[in-house]
Amino acid sequence: MEGDALACMSDPEFDDQLRKMRQDWDRRARENARYYVNTAQTEWTDEEFFASGEQTVREEILPELATICAGRDPARMRVLEIGCGAGRVTRALAQIFGRVYAVDVSGEMIARARASLADFRNVFLYHNNGADLSVLPDLPFHFAFSCIVFQHIPSREVIESYVRDAARLLRPGALFKFQVQGNTAIESRRDDTWLGVPFSEQQVMQMAWRCGFEPRFRHGAGEQYFWQWFVRNAH
Repeated sequence: MEGDALACMSDPEFDDQLRKMRQDWDRRARENARYYVNTAQTEWTDEEFFASGEQTVREEILPELATICAGRDPARMRVLEIGCGAGRVTRALAQIFGRVYAVDVSGEMIARARASLADFRNVFLYHNNGADLSVLPDLPFHFAFSCIVFQHIPSREVIESYVRDAARLLRPGALFKFQVQGNTAIESRRDDTWLGVPFSEQQVMQMAWRCGFEPRFRHGAGEQYFWQWFVRNAH
């Protein structure tokens, strides 16, 4: 499977798919960036938008902070966010961790995140290629997080590329917590950058082992929000 994924990433059709992802998310950012980041509301005030990111962190990160930190001071930790959008969760992460490195496929989203997070000197934002994390400096990270992102990606090859690159950057024993689309009854299309490709439990577990992770825990199989706890292997 790994060889097949790498072959796809050098294919012109794969490049076209990445280009469409960038174009579609740039268009969505121009239309209504905050709505497309979090569709719970069509209009968001600054306070409401960033409070929703704080809620995500309270629900998905703070209960597990002791495990994530493993005895480290969070103010000394370097964390990674994949698919930061307009910075909704990024700002909340920056209030806890020492340094936050965040990437997004959309340059328009990154521009909005930079404007909103200009006062946060511990946030580093990158416009990536939509398939991997090569834009980031080659630094060891203590934790990686991705929320409401992979469920929009119509390609298992792209998602696996991200997971593999997260393993490259994470320290051994570090946690990568993220979601995929878990509703295997849906039919995704390669040209649909909103409804992502679904994963079964077996598929996510196989992806974990291929990419250098132990699939420690899962929640939400068969649902839209299928959470994964992947722990970076020691070797």
